[in-house]
Amino acid sequence: MKTAARSIPFAPLALAAALLAAFLVLFAPLSASAHDTLVASSPVADSTVETLPAEITLTFSDKLITGEGATELVVTDASGASVVNGPATVNGAIVTQPLVAGGAAGTYHVKWKIVSSDGHPTANEFFFTVTTSTLTDPTAQPSPAPSATAAQTVDPVNTPVADPVDSSGDAVGFWVLGIVGVLVLAAVVILVLSRRGNRSTTGSDDLSAR
Repeated sequence: MKTAARSIPFAPLALAAALLAAFLVLFAPLSASAHDTLVASSPVADSTVETLPAEITLTFSDKLITGEGATELVVTDASGASVVNGPATVNGAIVTQPLVAGGAAGTYHVKWKIVSSDGHPTANEFFFTVTTSTLTDPTAQPSPAPSATAAQTVDPVNTPVADPVDSSGDAVGFWVLGIVGVLVLAAVVILVLSRRGNRSTTGSDDLSAR
C-alpha cells in the first residue's frame, strides 16, 4: 500500500512530459519554417556601388515556390523610373532580376515579393546608391545625320526649279514691253502724219478760195 501511494504522484508528471514532447515534435518544425527570409542580396542593402549593375540577385533561406505572379521585383531610380529589364527568374532560393544597360547616379529602390516554401507570401524592400552615371546622350550622334540629309535633299530640288521660272518671266516681260513700245511709237507717228495732212489740206483750200 505504501509503494502504490508513493507512485501515484509521478503519473501526472509523466503525462505532462509526454504531452510537451508531442507538442515540440509536431509544432516546432512548423514554426521554424513559417516564412523564408532574405539572407543575402547583391547589391547589399544600404550599400554604395560605383555603377548600376547588370542584375540584382536575392538569396533566401529556402527554396521558393514558383508560378505566375509568385515572384515580383520592382527597381526604380531616384526619379521613380523603372530600371528592370524583363521578368525576374527563380532558381531554387535565388531570385535574379535583370536591369537596363546604363543608369543615372543616385539612390535606387528595390521592392520584392516572393512566396515562401510554406506557401506564405513575403514582401520587403531596401535601397542602394550608385555614385557614377553610365547614361549616354541620345542626341550626340543622330544630330549630324539629319542635317546632312536635309542639305542633300533641298539643294537639288530648289536650284533647277527657280532658274527656269525667273528667266522665262524676264523674257516674257521684255517682249511685252517691246511690243507695247512699238505700238505706242507707231500710233504717235500716225497721229503726227495725220495732223500734218489735215493742215496742208486746209491751207490749200484757203488759197483756192482767195
